[in-house]
Amino acid sequence: MFEPPFLTGRLIAAARALTGISLEVLARAAGLDVERMRLAEDSGSAPVESAQESEAIIQALERFGAVFVAEGDGFGAGVRLKFTRQDAKQIARLEGEGGPAADDDAL
Repeated sequence: MFEPPFLTGRLIAAARALTGISLEVLARAAGLDVERMRLAEDSGSAPVESAQESEAIIQALERFGAVFVAEGDGFGAGVRLKFTRQDAKQIARLEGEGGPAADDDAL
């Protein structure tokens, strides 16, 4: 996992934009106060200083499909989507089919 100062407000905002979640949803998923989340995002290029908050935010965003890319090879840190939009639609469709979960019969 990445250590501070990896995570910045700009990366949080970019990841939220890519995943399409609200600040409130992210704060709830990360277990943080909405105002604290807003301050972290509004800090721009300033790093999230708390390792615990950074880890909680990264894990929450990863659950929504964000993938963080560390700085390296002359390029800065970034964020992208784990799934394409088509993949996400397929997953949502499959998850929405309903019915009880069962063991896979495949050998």
